[in-house]
Amino acid sequence: MKTNVHRIEPGSKVHIDDFDPDATPLCDDKSEGKEKSAAIEERLGELQELLYAEHVHKILIVLQGMDTSGKDGTVRHVMSGVSPAGVRVVSFKAPAPSELDHDFLWRVHAKTPGNGEIAVFNRSHYEDVLVVRVHELVKEKVWRKRYEQINNFEKTLAAAGTVILKFFLHISKAEQRKRLQERIDDPTKHWKFQHGDIEERKLWDDYMRAYEEMLEKTSTKHAPWYVIPSDAKWYRNLVIGSVIVETLESLGMEYPKVDLSGEVVGK
Repeated sequence: MKTNVHRIEPGSKVHIDDFDPDATPLCDDKSEGKEKSAAIEERLGELQELLYAEHVHKILIVLQGMDTSGKDGTVRHVMSGVSPAGVRVVSFKAPAPSELDHDFLWRVHAKTPGNGEIAVFNRSHYEDVLVVRVHELVKEKVWRKRYEQINNFEKTLAAAGTVILKFFLHISKAEQRKRLQERIDDPTKHWKFQHGDIEERKLWDDYMRAYEEMLEKTSTKHAPWYVIPSDAKWYRNLVIGSVIVETLESLGMEYPKVDLSGEVVGK
């Protein structure tokens, strides 16, 4: 699949309105898309086992998006075939007082993947140029410096062998309204609903401006952003899974060669 159609090239000017959250340019048939996703999830399981066995590369997947954009759903579906032994999902909440005593990247660095691992950040260090900006939790001169600090941080990770893939799950305001209403109407989804989600929705335009600048300033060659149309959940899963599989296949991984010629299993 030509997944690079969704990638933000370094130095690009980004206007959120140019991206249709309901678009499905790489597959316009839902049934076909789900079939392809199933095959991709199976292949991802095979590649993740190889990654874990080879113990050379490390993969960092960053998921960002507005409430209800599908970060949890992406993890649940795309990563359904992987082994828990080699995959960690990290959800970054509001920093604790002890974390605020350090620089904003301190708690993040400790959660990055080691050799053979995949780490999935469900929200991430980018909250410090999104929520922090929109809610004016620090002065502008502070959060503006963070773009460069994030780029340097990710460059350090990449230099140490970490492959970084960043996905902005882009949904429309109308689709978010629908999903929030479902959480209110369906008793089995009440636990997902928070009144704060409605308050955050009122700041939609502010968040879109923050996301635009984030994408412009932090999509780099070593850590690209992909803007994933996410109104159609099946398409979101298809594209993200495809990007991850294509990336893993490009690494040229091999199972370790072990001499077992002298080993015999007894009775």
